[in-house]
Amino acid sequence: YPDRKKISDWTNVVLAYEPVWAIATGKVASPAQAQEVHDGLRKWLHANVGPAVAESTTIIYAGSVNGANCKELAAQPDLDGFLVDGASLKPEFVDIIKSATVKSASA
Repeated sequence: YPDRKKISDWTNVVLAYEPVWAIATGKVASPAQAQEVHDGLRKWLHANVGPAVAESTTIIYAGSVNGANCKELAAQPDLDGFLVDGASLKPEFVDIIKSATVKSASA
């Protein structure tokens, strides 16, 4: 977790979450698993930093996002985007970029 005492301006803070078991494995958390962790991060920010920071901080998911799983992940309320690794070099990266419209269309 970030050291809230050393951060005076949270407007440029972005948190990225990747399950340790997903690193370099190609495995991805289920949308529900990713949402649970992102919700927990937001709750921690709310309790330890403040409600405005919890609401405004960008929290992205970084665990093997690809064209097949991006829409379901993007639809989760506390996932604000992705940190894309290997899939950024493939044509399916366009699908990942377009998945950002899932949340805006449902809002």
